[in-house]
Amino acid sequence: MLNFVDRFLNNITMYRLVMYYLMILVAIAAVFGAIGWLPYSPTAILFSACFLTVVAWVSNGIFAYIFKVPQNSESAYITALILALIISPAGSGLTSVSGIIFLTWAAVLAMASKYVLALDKKHVFNPAAFAVAVTALAFGETASWWVGGNVPMMAFVIIGGLLILRKIQRFDLALTFFAFALASDIVTHAAFDPASTIQKALLHTPLFFFASVMLTEPLTTPPTRKWRMIYGAIVGTLFSPFIAIGPINSSPELALLVGNLFSYIVSPKGKRVLTLKGKEVVSNDIYHFTFTSDKKLVFRPGQYLEWTLGHDKVDGRGNRRYFTIASSPTEDTLQLGVKFYDPSSSFKKKLLSLQPGDTIVAGQLAGEFTLSKDPAQKLVFIAGGIGITPFRSMVKDLIDRREKRDVVLFYSNRTTKEIAYHALFDEAAKKIGMRTDYIVTDVPNGERLTADAIKKEVPDYTERMFYLSGTHAMTNAFKKTLREMGVPRTHIKTDFFPGFA
Repeated sequence: MLNFVDRFLNNITMYRLVMYYLMILVAIAAVFGAIGWLPYSPTAILFSACFLTVVAWVSNGIFAYIFKVPQNSESAYITALILALIISPAGSGLTSVSGIIFLTWAAVLAMASKYVLALDKKHVFNPAAFAVAVTALAFGETASWWVGGNVPMMAFVIIGGLLILRKIQRFDLALTFFAFALASDIVTHAAFDPASTIQKALLHTPLFFFASVMLTEPLTTPPTRKWRMIYGAIVGTLFSPFIAIGPINSSPELALLVGNLFSYIVSPKGKRVLTLKGKEVVSNDIYHFTFTSDKKLVFRPGQYLEWTLGHDKVDGRGNRRYFTIASSPTEDTLQLGVKFYDPSSSFKKKLLSLQPGDTIVAGQLAGEFTLSKDPAQKLVFIAGGIGITPFRSMVKDLIDRREKRDVVLFYSNRTTKEIAYHALFDEAAKKIGMRTDYIVTDVPNGERLTADAIKKEVPDYTERMFYLSGTHAMTNAFKKTLREMGVPRTHIKTDFFPGFA
């Protein structure tokens, strides 16, 4: 069952998954409203959702034009649908003028926060949380968070939320948030039975929706596990409405805004406008792109960026992708290795068509697939196909810094034509003593990297740290193999970034 779920998740981007999930919740809410399971009419629910979407889309386009940045329509749709699920519907048709004004302000403020309050091209606050917090303080109009108060809807909220958390691998953040939110609720409800307090929090509050959709927004979430756990603890502690922030009682949106400020302080800052310097074919269907940056980017080998490329006729995959940085921090340029398939997405078609002088926006630096700081730690790299890119960054960094480490690289491809960066790994053999074993599978007498092969080539494998990079199926398979070989879980690192598809 999990394999089926993972195959589905790997074929959809993170943003599309969230957007479709929110659309389904709105549709289910309309059905429940029609049969009397919700106190809102289906007309009111659908009207609010559509109205917010239109206003957010128009506002987003205007702000993107004014600030001269690529427009991300998916973000506008996602924010609008979140607002539709946390603000009480405006009423049937056009009868609720005050409700429509509230919705208009919420949508415009949400979009404005992405641009006006962006520092170095990076927005600081979750747009939906910022919008409802400002409307509450300025106009006395608050979000009801009605999506979390209906038991029949909760099953759909939880199922969809779990899919999102599995897609982006942020269970650590969600569980930390849950633990602190429930503990805070119990403490502030000391007069009530803890069991009933927990039951109410789980079934009659927006806890699950908030954790899976809003808390995990990539651009306002810390990039490393330690900071994410602290972030989840801060927001969870402040989540209870009985917690006071100065003279103001807390709320989900205020708790998230405080967490966003913390995240901004501990996270890499800003986005970079990159200019294409050149591109070359480095293997069958793999292109290597070299960019210059408007500002220096400080990163560690193995980390990734979100790349945004504005283009016409955007397909269902959107105009954003996550790619590991292929260059080393020792190089003056930012480099990217990309495999192109047929047919390619509109994003990759546009990327391939870029000419020297064209630009792309990169930001949201994150990732913990980085080398151990202990130079004596023995390492094994296992790469499949385009999963070689983080190792290109690591190996180049070791060469340039003349740091010798005990490294064995297993690099698997279907054919020899797909092998990339061969010259660099040959150089690494001479300069830092790295051993590389090229594995070619789809040829007569093709090889497979098995447990026995690893034991033969790396007899001291129990002393080593293993780094796995490739498809989700490949990394999962090797994790299982290594665990069966007796490699501790703490000695296995996998390359991951949200929105892998």
